[in-house]
Amino acid sequence: MNLMLFLHVSSVVIWVGGMFFAYLALRPVAASVLEPPQRLTLWSGVFGKFFPWVWGSVVLILLSGLDMLMRLGGAAAPHYALTMLVLGVAMMLIYAHVFFAPYKKLKQAVGRQDWKAGGAALAQIRRLIGINLTLGLVTIAVVFVGRALG
Repeated sequence: MNLMLFLHVSSVVIWVGGMFFAYLALRPVAASVLEPPQRLTLWSGVFGKFFPWVWGSVVLILLSGLDMLMRLGGAAAPHYALTMLVLGVAMMLIYAHVFFAPYKKLKQAVGRQDWKAGGAALAQIRRLIGINLTLGLVTIAVVFVGRALG
């Protein structure tokens, strides 16, 4: 159980922490100091490095989470654990959409130097990452509040 918890928490830190950094630190600076061609090229490259880590995190979060959920009684597990599962799956689905739709469009737009299309794709990614970051932070709160309340 300790190994599963370590894998789970480490993967959450990588994913949610990465979104927090990108959304609240990198994005505002990049938007204020870079012109669209440089900004969009930067984001395409950043996502190209970050998203493989997210895929690994998603797999580990899902596998370790399901393992721990089964040890807690499956469907009879505490409500906070089941809520965490629902929120986590929603986050994973949003991430998969980001990866296969707007991120794909961003890469293609940067390759064509179509900065307008790239900007539209990046704006969609930004909104979805904002939603996922919020869901991730809510999920963490649900776990700690749920465990504290018993």
